Amino acid sequence: MSDQIAKGLEFEKKAEKKLNGWGFFGSKYEDAGDLYEKAANCYKLAKSWDQAGAVYVKLAKCHLKMDSKHEAANAYADAAHSYKKTNTKECIAHLEQALNLFMEIGRLSMSARYCKEIAELYEQEQNLEQAIAYYDKAADLFQGEEVTTSANQCKQKIAQFSAQLEQYQKAIEIYEDIARQSLNNNLLKYSVRGHLLNAGICQLCKGDVVAITNALERYQELDPTFSGTREYKLLADLAAAMDEEDVAKFTDAVKEFDSMTKLDEWKTSLLLRVKLLLKAKEEEDDDDLT
Repeated sequence: MSDQIAKGLEFEKKAEKKLNGWGFFGSKYEDAGDLYEKAANCYKLAKSWDQAGAVYVKLAKCHLKMDSKHEAANAYADAAHSYKKTNTKECIAHLEQALNLFMEIGRLSMSARYCKEIAELYEQEQNLEQAIAYYDKAADLFQGEEVTTSANQCKQKIAQFSAQLEQYQKAIEIYEDIARQSLNNNLLKYSVRGHLLNAGICQLCKGDVVAITNALERYQELDPTFSGTREYKLLADLAAAMDEEDVAKFTDAVKEFDSMTKLDEWKTSLLLRVKLLLKAKEEEDDDDLT
């Protein structure tokens, strides 16, 4: 056992003794809290993360006994960040406690921050439904605090995962909404074409050529400069290839765009879905002819 762990255990023992002994109600929790804090620091120095996390939970309970919700929330967050290195489930549970306490005392920006952190943990675990739920909650909280950039980052994650889960309409609405907002902001204007491209790719995934053509008209009305972009040309070429049920034309359009602007993994995987849809249609038509 390392010296730091031995010290931590000693501080913990003293804290328990304080809590179990007689003494003035408020001060015994305060004294025990100080000792738990020292114990947690020792465990952190020894990189004994589970022990540190468990002690921070005890510290949080001391703060709650004294009705110090802000300090308790911070202690739960410290517990979560200790567990983050070893146990995602425990980490999420304690971040949840921290964000609920911050909500109670009206510290909404802190709640938003921890909501986003929980969403990121679920994202790492590939639990997209839960990630969407927490990014959604975080977006609402950021929006309420008028931190629009953070709110939009969360919304983009929701759109990204919704499309992966084949909830294309939800993704389209988010991308179009962000594009609309960005048009009125000089710093964000340049990003509009990217949001419209994402929305357009989701339209393609739905496989409705009429809807895609209508969407492209809407996007031109929304941003008159869009029709002069490579993003617009790609979507228009892909829509034409779908209409003609021409897989080769579809592939060429994607290759041409990708040779100039590398398509990320998300776009590539969605375009592959569209290509497979198109292939299936082409084969169906060939079968009908034979």
